[in-house]
Amino acid sequence: MRPDILNPLFAEITALKGVGPALAKPLDRLGIARVIDLLFHLPSGWIDRWPRETLAASDAGRIIAITLTPKDIRSSGGARAPTRVSAVDVAGNHVSLVYFGGSSGWVRKLYPIGDAVRISGKLESYGQELQIVHPDIEGDDGFREREPIYPLSEGITSRRLGGLIQQALERAPDLPEWIEPSLKAKRNWVGWREAITRIHADPSDAVARARLAYDEVFANQLALTLVRADTRRRRGRALRGDGRLRDMLKLPYALTGAQSRTGREIEGDLAQEAPMLRLLQGDVGSGKTLVATMALLIAVEAGAQGAMLAPTEILARQHYETLRRTLYGMPVEVAVLTGRDKGRVREATLMGLADGSIDILVGTHAIFQEAVGYRDLGLVVVDEQHRFGVAERMALTAKGRTTPHVLAMTATPIPRTLTLAQYGEMDQSHLDEMPPGREPIETRVISEERLGEVVEALGRHLAEGKQAYWVCPLVEESEKSDLAAAEARAAALAGRFGDRVGLIHGRMKGPEKDAVMAAFAAGRHGVLVATTVIEVGVDVPNATLIVIEHADRFGLAQLHQLRGRVGRGGGHSVCLLLRGRALSETSRARLALMRDTNDGFRIAEEDLRLRGGGELLGTRQSGEAVFRIATAEQLGELLPPATDDARLLIDRDGGLSGERGQAARTALYLFEREAGVALLRSG
Repeated sequence: MRPDILNPLFAEITALKGVGPALAKPLDRLGIARVIDLLFHLPSGWIDRWPRETLAASDAGRIIAITLTPKDIRSSGGARAPTRVSAVDVAGNHVSLVYFGGSSGWVRKLYPIGDAVRISGKLESYGQELQIVHPDIEGDDGFREREPIYPLSEGITSRRLGGLIQQALERAPDLPEWIEPSLKAKRNWVGWREAITRIHADPSDAVARARLAYDEVFANQLALTLVRADTRRRRGRALRGDGRLRDMLKLPYALTGAQSRTGREIEGDLAQEAPMLRLLQGDVGSGKTLVATMALLIAVEAGAQGAMLAPTEILARQHYETLRRTLYGMPVEVAVLTGRDKGRVREATLMGLADGSIDILVGTHAIFQEAVGYRDLGLVVVDEQHRFGVAERMALTAKGRTTPHVLAMTATPIPRTLTLAQYGEMDQSHLDEMPPGREPIETRVISEERLGEVVEALGRHLAEGKQAYWVCPLVEESEKSDLAAAEARAAALAGRFGDRVGLIHGRMKGPEKDAVMAAFAAGRHGVLVATTVIEVGVDVPNATLIVIEHADRFGLAQLHQLRGRVGRGGGHSVCLLLRGRALSETSRARLALMRDTNDGFRIAEEDLRLRGGGELLGTRQSGEAVFRIATAEQLGELLPPATDDARLLIDRDGGLSGERGQAARTALYLFEREAGVALLRSG
């Protein structure tokens, strides 16, 4: 239960003065729904105001704060004509204050002739005179010499946001200290409340920013340490297979060295009573699913059941079909369960799980709902691990008579620093080889002005009996625009290729998606137009071309995942990245890297460098640990001391029960890593 001292910070944003439904909307677009969200909405920069008594041309380009006296106000009267306030400083130096748009009446109210007023704005040279465009007028609280700049959304100004943050700071309590005293002294860090206050007053305060980043990293590493300790102390069950089912597998190719090595690591973990908690990283197409299948067969050989958890229904049903094909003719019963399975089908599946006649269950979150019970769940495979959090894993592992082993997989290559931060509680295996016969995917960057040529090339591709994906981007932050772009492209292509064009998107119902995917897999559709719903898991070997529209709008990691939809069979595959006309330097570098390499781990490291830690780490995904404060650079510096401090707290300072431990418990709740506390209570 969250400590009472934190309750004022977790109040809804509407508890603050002046926040009603209208203001709550732009705040919500910024991810601000509670008071704590305001506190952690840190400045992205700052502006310095230079206080001046008199005007000087040498200050052009600076933001100054100065007292002026209006002498004259003129407007040409046109709707778009500027209104100019002619004003002088104490020495009689002249400046024009320029306002664009609207009536001049409100400007005259702001500047009564002859009354001194203090303003602030960027001084500029315009011809032979000085001017300030749209200056701010000093309020009752005066001007701050250094003013924070915050990320904003339409409908809220920086000053309004700053006022709300001041209200939030007034609610911030003095919290007990969770940092090990000698580390705090060595770094010269202040307390948490002082640090959060200082960073909003002066965004350049590196000491305050480092203290807050450390707090977040420490809470994260402490939660991971608690998960790790909980796993080690739980009673598991050794799963030792006899090889009879694995020997029945009829594989068309030999395992890669990486698959064999990883398989031995997993088999060794399963043979221990301590529950396995292992992360399997492998690039797109490296053969993770086969490694997971071998692990599931070990569980079945040992008399236990296995479950595979997938993030989407499309991927769950694809895994189900893959397992059925791979295990065809073997005495292994495989079933699938998703949220759309109802009635007799669902009841039959639940009965089969309970009586043990189902050996392996594949599904979405539905497989760990309360009504789903297993006779003897021994192994859980979690695909696309970054989509699930500790709480979801706990719910599924609670289904076993003893704590099941957990194998988590991700096809998203993750930089080493982020791996330690997000999966530090797990042992790790890497599939760093590709199966034989996999050719590198040829990637080309093409201007959208050559769209007609791309459509012609698509026609030649289809004429050869091959298939293709056409991916449309998220144009704005709404599903509607994403869907509209895909629908428009599908309609345009259907005008050329008729019913050979299929369309799939996230708002379709399950049976509709299945029908489209089945038609594409069977070759009835030659082109599948899609939103990024196909990013993960779709596997059609005959699809050897993918066109990604507005590729400059995607991150590197997502582009790499999308590209991985092709090249899944033998032969040559091509990825065409259609770019917009105007590219930033970052977008240009991103697309050039995609063209030059197929190495997902190199792409991930470069993505981190190009996008910066804040953007990459701040991308909220379901269940994913989110770093709102710590940057990638800070992670690299702060992870080692934070990890050591967390272990010291558990091993030397009595865990969460001692004085520092109670403070650390507060930190876990403050940074919403309280799953570690839940584990401690459940043990």
